[in-house]
Amino acid sequence: QVQLVESGGGLVQAGGSLRLSCAASGLTFSAYAMAWFRQAPGKERESVAAINWNGGRTSYADSVKGRFTISRDNAKNTVYLQMNSLKPEDTAVYYCAAQISRVGISMSSEFYNTWGQGTQVTVSS
Repeated sequence: QVQLVESGGGLVQAGGSLRLSCAASGLTFSAYAMAWFRQAPGKERESVAAINWNGGRTSYADSVKGRFTISRDNAKNTVYLQMNSLKPEDTAVYYCAAQISRVGISMSSEFYNTWGQGTQVTVSS
């Protein structure tokens, strides 16, 4: 059974940092492209960052470029999202997603077929 479990969310003040983790099980992790998405109350889910199977390619939403970093450890079956200089507008439920792919990555939610349950990130002003 394929499973993605996010952790690391919480409450932080503006300007602070958090590191999210997404632990994968039931799949050959190194064959998967991974991504982070987020959804704020009353808003549509939006892409945050994506990474290819070996970490050699990454992509970021303009709103997080220079502040967030996506990375992965294939030995630990885990993808990370380091979030620095957090802003109140970063408040959302953050989801990780996976899609088997050794070809490329995508910032589209339609590309991914496996999703975690999400972790709440709240940034206070």
